[in-house]
Amino acid sequence: MSEFQAYFQLGFDHITDSNGYDHILFIVALCTIYTLVDWKKVIILVTAFTIGHSITLALATMGMISIRPDVIELLIPVTILITAILNFFHKTPKTSYVKEKTYSSRYPLALTFGLIHGLGFSNYLRALLGKEADILNPLLGFNIGLEIGQLIIVLIILSVSFVMIELFRLSKLKWNDILSGIIAGMALSLILNNMLFKEIMGLSLN
Repeated sequence: MSEFQAYFQLGFDHITDSNGYDHILFIVALCTIYTLVDWKKVIILVTAFTIGHSITLALATMGMISIRPDVIELLIPVTILITAILNFFHKTPKTSYVKEKTYSSRYPLALTFGLIHGLGFSNYLRALLGKEADILNPLLGFNIGLEIGQLIIVLIILSVSFVMIELFRLSKLKWNDILSGIIAGMALSLILNNMLFKEIMGLSLN
């Protein structure tokens, strides 16, 4: 196996690993309001997220930016919670103009939150690279592996949504509320159990 293939596999495994489900939760939250017929919009949305995390993944891996890992570990579930909460305010618009405006507002959200998630990916990648001099090939392989993994997750989400809405006749609004509620609860649990959050709350109480 070549170096590129090895890091491609590591990137794919990292995004699809159930033990690190926070990134999966964010992708699910991001795509909850969509169905299979919106696949073009979803691809653009996921691409915006990819651009965001690719920027900080590259910069952090090359040592150009550095943020405390515990801060990132707290910010990631915060991005999940915010995205899930915003889903509750999403309503299917009646006009094409409003529809386009509503959907387009999610793109900068995905890009911005992608910057935060990229820092989380970089902590894992830096630990793998160690003191390796040439990081461009591993970085590219890892990033493409992440992207393929994300697209598979998105396909699964949209397929489940299709089954629930088209086959089980669950309304889009109810499905959105159910899934977003589950995600929000899981994100809140991650925040409340985060060590940095507990330290901050302990300091504020004292």
